[in-house]
Amino acid sequence: MAKRTVERLSEELLNKPLAALSSEERAVLEAIVSREIVADDAAELADEQSSFGERLSDRVAAIGGSWGFIITFSLVLLGWMLLNSEILTQFDAAFDPYPFIFLNLMLSTLAAVQAPIIMMSQNRASDKDRIAAAHDYEVNLRAELDIMRLHKKIDQLMLEKISKLEADLGEIKAAVQAT
Repeated sequence: MAKRTVERLSEELLNKPLAALSSEERAVLEAIVSREIVADDAAELADEQSSFGERLSDRVAAIGGSWGFIITFSLVLLGWMLLNSEILTQFDAAFDPYPFIFLNLMLSTLAAVQAPIIMMSQNRASDKDRIAAAHDYEVNLRAELDIMRLHKKIDQLMLEKISKLEADLGEIKAAVQAT
């Protein structure tokens, strides 16, 4: 059997010269030649490439977008309003009486900080999707090329089997005619 090379597989399977291959195609052919597995976890690949800030933004977005946060935050707001409108007003000690200007300032500040962090997380999610799509392409290309190679091997085996059967049939005809 001829030695498998990236150049030969490029011509044989993709009908392209090696120089015309994309980096993904070249990586898949190199993996075929070296018999490496290309099916890695795309999420792990993306996480390995992430910085501390990106992981932090994912965590903030996960917490800020949860029902637990929404319920807890609603209870804190309700408590703040009750405390400053009912309880502390009776003692003339309300630090943020109605219309809750300090609470509005804090909510605005929270929104101003939280929104860009959530957008960073969304950008990272789209980056993860791009990495996953590129990885899926490589895995699918590898599977398709492996199927093509298997078809060629099966076709070659069938041709060899047919040739052997034809030779055997020729010998049988010759033996029958000789008798």
